[in-house]
Amino acid sequence: MINIPKDQRPRLIASLRRYMGEELELELSELQGELMLSFVLAELGPTIYNRAVSDARAFMSERVADMEGSCYEPEFAHYAPQRRK
Repeated sequence: MINIPKDQRPRLIASLRRYMGEELELELSELQGELMLSFVLAELGPTIYNRAVSDARAFMSERVADMEGSCYEPEFAHYAPQRRK
């Protein structure tokens, strides 16, 4: 399960309660909001986390593959031989 810092939990619970009230016309108590957050984190969290890790890995793989192009400069390029006309 994804661990959320204690100082962020109240904002997440408030957001869930607001969403449920506005979109589904369901008023959640503080306890119900806490239970809903715990459920969402336990049930959906791993899928979201795994996708984020996969996206980050793909991003880093692309950067590593392009490392030579982005990290190195051509040597002796100032007086490179010119083509004869």
